[in-house]
Amino acid sequence: MMKKLNEMYVKSSMKIQGMIKNERGSQTLEWIGIAAVVVIVVGLISTAFANDDTLGKAVLKKIKGMIEQIGGGGEG
Repeated sequence: MMKKLNEMYVKSSMKIQGMIKNERGSQTLEWIGIAAVVVIVVGLISTAFANDDTLGKAVLKKIKGMIEQIGGGGEG
């Protein structure tokens, strides 16, 4: 009886460890999440520029400022 319980324990613990180590789909889900965020950001920016309102102009000004700082144009 004890031998059978021990075998069942070993089999079930190995099965659980296998499930824990199986991470095949997790990286795919991470990439899908990143893609969703990118799509949302692009949609928001395109909406801001399409309406040609003050928000779009402010975002454009900020982006131009960042580009100038990267290229060294922002320094004296």
